[in-house]
Amino acid sequence: MQSLRQPPIGFAHRGGRAHAPENTLEAFALGLRLGATGLESDCWVTSDGVVVLDHDGVVRVGRRRRMIADVPRSALPAALPSLAELYERCGTAFELSLDVKDPAAGPPTIAVARDAAAEERLWLCHDRLEVVAGWRPLSPAIQLVDSTRLRHIKEGAERRAASHLELGVDAVNLHHSDWSTGLVTLWHRFERYALAWDAQQPRILDAVLDMGIDGVFSDHVDRMTDAINRRRP
Repeated sequence: MQSLRQPPIGFAHRGGRAHAPENTLEAFALGLRLGATGLESDCWVTSDGVVVLDHDGVVRVGRRRRMIADVPRSALPAALPSLAELYERCGTAFELSLDVKDPAAGPPTIAVARDAAAEERLWLCHDRLEVVAGWRPLSPAIQLVDSTRLRHIKEGAERRAASHLELGVDAVNLHHSDWSTGLVTLWHRFERYALAWDAQQPRILDAVLDMGIDGVFSDHVDRMTDAINRRRP
């Protein structure tokens, strides 16, 4: 089955954490050098309004561990990059998927991408559909992603896919084990993208790509790019 994206997007998870310290500028740059066509991270906003990239959202400040939302950018570790620094280091010629862990980070994240002329390649993800849909009025250009698990879609897959079309949500991101060829076909019928996360092993990458998945997230950029490249015409 053919994906809607040709070739499918290969997102380097946290910059390709199998190859370099995760969520660092070095990891993001290396992921792109290894062939990733997309980068993935989690975003938060500091107390002074700076969008930064980190998984947990908790940092050590002195002897205490504090939420990123409670501290200014200047108090964060130097290795923790801002979104603006990512664009400065790596440019904008890649897809960028950001899991918005703090919904307050959504609007400033869009603003940073707009300033970098990168809105159309920004994929904003959240696990609550109403939060994701709420960002649509802020930008007609960004890609909105419902990041969930199949067991959490109580209304059924077809109803959820129809809701995506109605709300202007562009994609669903499910764990690789949730996907089947039939489910991919369903989302494609509504002209929505199907994304698969935690695709680490070659057999898993091959399986979801054969289903027609539109993008995969992996720590192992080399395995991911090899699997995608094997399917190029």
